[in-house]
Amino acid sequence: MSTIYELSEELANKIAAGEVIERPASVVKELVENSIDAHATQIEVAVEDAGMKSISIIDNGDGIAEDDVELAFHRNATSKIQSTKDLFNISTLGFRGEALASIVSVAKVELLTSTDGATATKVNYEGNNLISRQTSARPKGTTIVVENLFFNTPARLKYMKSQNTELNKIVDIINRLSLGHPEIAFTLKNNGKNLVRTSGNDNFEQAIAGIYGRTIATKLVKFEAENLDYQVTGYTSLPELTRANRNYISVILNGRFIKNYNLTRAIISGYGSKLMIGRFPVTVLSIKMDPILVDVNVHPTKQEVRLSKENELANLVSGAIDKAISSLNLIPDAMENLQKTRNTTPKAEAMPIDLSYQKESAPEINEVQETEAKITSDVEIPVTEAVDTKPIFDNPERLKKWDERLKEEMNNDSENEYRKFPQLLYIGQAHGTYLIAESDDGIYLIDQHAAQERVNYEKYRKEIGEVKRDQQKLLVPIVLDYPNSDSLLINDKIELFEELGLYLQNFGQNSYMIQSHPTWFKKGQEEDTTRELIDYVLNDKNISIAKFREQAAIMMSCKRAIKANHHLDEQQGRELLKRLAEVKNPFNCPHGRPVLVQFTQKDLEKMFKRIQDSHESRNL
Repeated sequence: MSTIYELSEELANKIAAGEVIERPASVVKELVENSIDAHATQIEVAVEDAGMKSISIIDNGDGIAEDDVELAFHRNATSKIQSTKDLFNISTLGFRGEALASIVSVAKVELLTSTDGATATKVNYEGNNLISRQTSARPKGTTIVVENLFFNTPARLKYMKSQNTELNKIVDIINRLSLGHPEIAFTLKNNGKNLVRTSGNDNFEQAIAGIYGRTIATKLVKFEAENLDYQVTGYTSLPELTRANRNYISVILNGRFIKNYNLTRAIISGYGSKLMIGRFPVTVLSIKMDPILVDVNVHPTKQEVRLSKENELANLVSGAIDKAISSLNLIPDAMENLQKTRNTTPKAEAMPIDLSYQKESAPEINEVQETEAKITSDVEIPVTEAVDTKPIFDNPERLKKWDERLKEEMNNDSENEYRKFPQLLYIGQAHGTYLIAESDDGIYLIDQHAAQERVNYEKYRKEIGEVKRDQQKLLVPIVLDYPNSDSLLINDKIELFEELGLYLQNFGQNSYMIQSHPTWFKKGQEEDTTRELIDYVLNDKNISIAKFREQAAIMMSCKRAIKANHHLDEQQGRELLKRLAEVKNPFNCPHGRPVLVQFTQKDLEKMFKRIQDSHESRNL
């Protein structure tokens, strides 16, 4: 009796659905991508109970030809590719022909589509079985309704999260797609209430501001770069504006939202030591490239891709961000930080858009904000401000005026905030931790530990980079033992250690002896420093020489910096400020913490009631 047999089409489709359709957000992603590929300019997504009850996608795209309607639900049926050559030159978001087949195998589906705006074809499926087909009417485009998801695979339901969590994932999908396609007007509703609405006017900057709010948008810096293979453009936040996870980093490749660890790391690397450890920027990165240089056929959800010349692209991205950030003055405003810490009631960031011409939509906006306030999630995901932009389409002049206003505000903020490093006059020290200084434009508080860390870092980065062969002999050699797995990696990276002047000699099986060390090692910490350097290599097997030198410089700068509660005399304080003004980046310590904060002259006058905010500014 044969033990090998071919799976039935029904079972194969359910297995495929397990790969492609994980949750309601997966259905939304696949169907909206189909609408985008169909050249839709308006896409409306309506869900009930966060998509668990029903999901409706309505678009004004090309539609599906009458003869192709049933074929579209077959597995691996697609209009996107016809040959192997096409597989390596994909310019569409979908191409596998798995989405509809996977969805229809685990849900009840109704499709209504028209290619000419006169007649339409309507079909109903239930669990991969065609229930009915009839002729109907509809404007050009497609409407697809998915109900009772996983009704025939109830085991999948236990993996669903709360409705709030599932809804946030759908919002996140629409947000990312709208960033990749600002030329498309997206609408998302849950239980009849608007959550997302974009204008679709092909304005990248407005799309970002519409999602993240004007407050965040004005703290984003534009960066761009290109070479023969790639064109990179995007916006990234100032180091003072960060998040606790990577969810606010969006990478768009030829209009497709992707996840790529190396590109995310390149974005963070572009900040150098200006980001605090464990904090991540708000970044939207858009990459344009020849489709032949990317392989999107490596994962069923198509979010993971394989890139040609990926290291070159990563260097291009990090270099562009570094160039954009390094030219800015990064001194945080002390009063702004105080307001953030004093505000104990979290408030959603929203763009103060002039809605005087949207009075009819005002009640709906309030309802949406109340809905969003109830949405919570176990991950930090941006929720789009729900603004009814329909009147904007009817008044291009106001839309143009809105765009000009946004750009003017962003430019004004940039001009006001990005000044040169000030000439500081030392005043004194507080609590043995903070230096007090003044300049023509206000009062400054300087974290003495962070300041000396920065001074030390740039000194050690230069010394370690030059790799002097000066060695300090040890009276008693250091012997280190490691397990087999670590020893193999250490042996493979011996030359990397020698680039820092650290010479490891084999001393028996899995043991190493150090008889001398670089002169920049701190006395009394030779063994600890050596172990930390080796740990860097063990934790990051692909660490480069440049990154290794940087980590070594950061470690040494921290170990040799003065600590808090260490009192300095006036001469020491003045000398530290003098050395700080001479470094390349005086704004952040190597770990990304701010070195100094500023109280402007205007801040001081406000605090002492010499000037007061108007009622109008307070309301704003």
